Amino acid sequence: MKILVPVDGSEHSRRAFTFAATEFDGQELVVFHVVDPFDVDASTEEAAWDDDFIERRKTEAEQLLEEYEALGDEHGVSIETGIAFGTPSRAILGAVDDYDVDQVAIGSRGRTGVGRVLLGSVAETVAKRAPVSVMIVRPEG
Repeated sequence: MKILVPVDGSEHSRRAFTFAATEFDGQELVVFHVVDPFDVDASTEEAAWDDDFIERRKTEAEQLLEEYEALGDEHGVSIETGIAFGTPSRAILGAVDDYDVDQVAIGSRGRTGVGRVLLGSVAETVAKRAPVSVMIVRPEG
């Protein structure tokens, strides 16, 4: 079985990875990071499509995936990694087909009410549209 685990460096994506690594012991995990070119820090004057900006984001993504490869070694699971540029939910849904995965394990911040309506939910979009089963790992508490 091959499980896609989208990660973004947050605690909720780390929790999803840990859950998948322990729950699906011995399975292959595809640790996948999406660089969203529209996710720009408003305090900077960087343009989202600036080549230097994209290169820095790619380097950050590679470093993040290296951390997950080390975590995979700690958990004794096989890790494949991938990076995509684009809208997170679309890129994740594309990765389901590209990596021929059987399941997705994705973290969620657990927003409710207005926060969820206004911000949307990548996990919810993936769960609704993915052609495979999706496990949403929610925050503890």
